[in-house]
Amino acid sequence: MHVARLVTGNIEENCYLIWQDQTLLIIDPGADATTIRQKIEEIGLTPLAILLTHTHYDHIGAVDELRDKYQIPVYVSPQEIDWLQHPIFNLSKSFPKEKQVIVRPAEYQLELREYTLGDISFKVVATPGHSIGSVSFVFSDFVVSGDALFNGSIGRTDLYTGELSQLLDSIKSQLFILPEHYVVYPGHNQTTTIGYEKATNPFFN
Repeated sequence: MHVARLVTGNIEENCYLIWQDQTLLIIDPGADATTIRQKIEEIGLTPLAILLTHTHYDHIGAVDELRDKYQIPVYVSPQEIDWLQHPIFNLSKSFPKEKQVIVRPAEYQLELREYTLGDISFKVVATPGHSIGSVSFVFSDFVVSGDALFNGSIGRTDLYTGELSQLLDSIKSQLFILPEHYVVYPGHNQTTTIGYEKATNPFFN
């Protein structure tokens, strides 16, 4: 399986393109739709779906442009499905320098279960604490953690529906149970591994 990390937007959010055989998935297209499209053209596959770890504005800004370009569905947590249309909830109204983000309703609500889309299988696990509907996507040997677990840190918990104790529990119960060699692809900054974070992350050591 292949993973491409594309850094998008003013606060450098990570969008991921994941592909295997004839299937390509987009995770968290935060901004810079043109850059994302260029990488998709380089890969040479038509995307099958857009998956969202959560709906803060920096993770959803390019959703509608890409879904219209490729005529593909969007998957999001049911707990944040309404946030796509509300700049207050998706936080775009809280940052005056940012354009307010309003995204059309998602086609599918994510369930906490195994999915197979085309040639790719993954599991959706709940990792709330940064936001109430945050999820992570667990693949065969890596996890896309959104803004739950970072390299040497964790997501902010001072935002709407954020809660520190909940986030720490989410990471310990859903992510730290994964094999230590699993690569962690976070919503911001560089990749890491489960083992490295268990051993060195200051929030757990």
